[in-house]
Amino acid sequence: MRRFAFPTVSTWVAVAIDGSAILAFTIVGIVSHRGALPASALAEDALPLLGAWFAAAVAFRLYERRTWRALLLTWAVGIPLGVLVRAAALGRLDEPRQLAFLATTLVLSLVFVLAARTLVALARR
Repeated sequence: MRRFAFPTVSTWVAVAIDGSAILAFTIVGIVSHRGALPASALAEDALPLLGAWFAAAVAFRLYERRTWRALLLTWAVGIPLGVLVRAAALGRLDEPRQLAFLATTLVLSLVFVLAARTLVALARR
C-alpha cells in the first residue's frame, strides 16, 4: 500500500505532528465550549485521546508503516477508545450525548491530523 506522508521526516517528528494535531483539536473544542482553557479540562480531554491514539499507533505500527491503512486503523480504534476512556473517567458512560461527542471527535480529529500532515508535507517541498 502506498506510503502516506512523512517519508522524509523522522518517526519522532511524525509522532509530534499527530500529537500536536490532536492537542490542537482538543484545545479548539474546549475553548469553543467553555470560552477558556482550564488545565483540568485539557487533561480530561487530551490525555485519553492522546494515550489511546498512540496505543493504537503502536498496535497498528503507524509510524513504521506510514500507510493509509495504518493511519485509518489507528484513527478508527484510537479515537473511539480515547472517547470511551474519557467518558468512563468522567462518569459519563450512560449519557446519550457521548455519541454526539464521539461522532464530532471522529470527524474533526481526522481533519486535524490530515491537515497537519498536509501542511508539513507542503512545507517540506
